[in-house]
Amino acid sequence: MKMVKSLLLGSVAGLIAAGGARAADLPVKAKAVEYVKICSLYGAGFYYIPGTDTCIKLGGYLRVETALATNGVYDAANSSVAGAQNRLSNYYTARSREDFNVDTRTATEYGVVRTFFDATFSWTSGGYTGAGAGLTGGSTAYNGSNPAGSGSGQVAGGSLGVYYAFIQFAGFTMGKAVSQFSAPWQNYPQNNFDGLPGGGGTVTGVNQFTYTADFGQGITAAISAQDQVAYGQSNVWNVSAATAAGLVAGAYGAQDIGGSRAPDLIGMVRVDQAWGLFQASVAAHDNHAGYYGASEPTGYPGDKWGWAAQLALSIKNIPTGAGDTLNIQGVYTNGASRYNFQDLMGTTYAMYSGTGLPGAYQSLGIGGLSDSVFVAGAGQELTTTYGFRGGYVHNWDPYWNTGIYGAWAAVRYNGTAKGYICGAMATVLVAGSTCNPDFNYGVVGVITRWTPVKNLTFSADLAYTMLDQKYVGALVAPLQATIAKPGATYELKDQNSLTLLLRAQRNW
Repeated sequence: MKMVKSLLLGSVAGLIAAGGARAADLPVKAKAVEYVKICSLYGAGFYYIPGTDTCIKLGGYLRVETALATNGVYDAANSSVAGAQNRLSNYYTARSREDFNVDTRTATEYGVVRTFFDATFSWTSGGYTGAGAGLTGGSTAYNGSNPAGSGSGQVAGGSLGVYYAFIQFAGFTMGKAVSQFSAPWQNYPQNNFDGLPGGGGTVTGVNQFTYTADFGQGITAAISAQDQVAYGQSNVWNVSAATAAGLVAGAYGAQDIGGSRAPDLIGMVRVDQAWGLFQASVAAHDNHAGYYGASEPTGYPGDKWGWAAQLALSIKNIPTGAGDTLNIQGVYTNGASRYNFQDLMGTTYAMYSGTGLPGAYQSLGIGGLSDSVFVAGAGQELTTTYGFRGGYVHNWDPYWNTGIYGAWAAVRYNGTAKGYICGAMATVLVAGSTCNPDFNYGVVGVITRWTPVKNLTFSADLAYTMLDQKYVGALVAPLQATIAKPGATYELKDQNSLTLLLRAQRNW
């Protein structure tokens, strides 16, 4: 009996164990999957971040381009080794770039809270960077160079650029965004060429604190305090410290900018409607110099505020064809030159070519842009500039369009400033030459784009740049080892540059 009882108990235990095992294998009801949902509040491409009421959109582009006859992507061959037009100048400069941006928006009782971030990762081919005295060949920057001088940080042989990083809330914009002074097309009325004067720029953004009022019907107004240091400051030249090497390169003195004291102050009114757009902008810019000499007891000139004013007009869907657009703008500055010669342009110009002047080695055109100039013991003399730029695009069909564009700007020094500069230039000018540091700078160009499929565009942009300098005669330049130009006599003459940009871009 004991044996039978043991067998029965063992069988029951086994059945219970087996039943538990089978129960453990039964499916358990899982939590519902929280799928990403489309957010239709802010347009196409937005999705809700799972578990939140915040919408997000990712975007960007990949761009591959080659600029011919220049050392930068993409400006004229107007200075340094590019302007030298010799064996040190690039025949081409290539760049590959990925842009990535993140746009988030959340509806609140105070309105939409928006953040926007845009970064670029670029690889740009290098070029010759200059030789020291007595060297033949000098140094090169074929790996990890950034010859366009964008100020981006170096990352693993390429460069990282933070273009935009801002918060928008209750009418305020805080962070790095396009200047309120600039027209919506910034530097590009119809072009890819980066070197157009004639208005504000900051296509890569500038730190600012802005309030924008929306009056409805497309009418807005903004007031803004923006950082002047990165993009808003041109040269403040101490002419007493000018050197022969600097003068023949368009630098009319030693750079003598002091620390920042005040942001640039911007005011803007805009009407943006179906017919087009009209905008008026003004800016105030503080010019704060350092010392006359190497130490504090030498003294310093007082601050001087400069200003700029701009008008911009866009006319959409003009009668020449569907989608055809005309963009134009004009600007006047006094002591705030960067609001005309925008931040992607250089501020000193030295362009070489041939000559027919007996005894001259080559010809040279020079120009120097500044916000102010001064000499030891005297105050700042503000520099005046004015100019315009514009572009028109015609759509041949849904796949092809052609744009034409142009820009012109003038730099004018007052009589006192000319006296300072010409006193320094007398050390290099040939006797009988005429000294006048004023100059004009112009660009005309044509661009054709082909978009075979949506968001993929191939383009070719041909730009002709002209430096109309006002010197007459010749100068004697010292040896310029960094561009291999000998110490010699050079005819002073107007110059030009012809460049071509070929680009392929895929937006996503």
